[in-house]
Amino acid sequence: MADHGIARDQLRAFIERIERLEEEKKAISDDIKEVYAEAKGSGFDTKVMRQIVRIRKQDRNERAEMEAILDLYLHALGMADAGSQAEYDEAAE
Repeated sequence: MADHGIARDQLRAFIERIERLEEEKKAISDDIKEVYAEAKGSGFDTKVMRQIVRIRKQDRNERAEMEAILDLYLHALGMADAGSQAEYDEAAE
């Protein structure tokens, strides 16, 4: 019977910690939204800012791989600039 009390107390402690962290996460999320709103009010494009934040989180190799795949897909769809598209077409032949 005592084991159930200990497990219950431990479970409650975990749940309460998670709840506190969720509250903190919400507060931080609200703060981030405010910063983006300020930036937008100053004329910055928040979509681009969000993309920059995502890119800065990546390490150099991860970013290079993503850029290479993006470039490949753009070329395959004919969406790359003219000089690059000609190079892609030559390489594909």
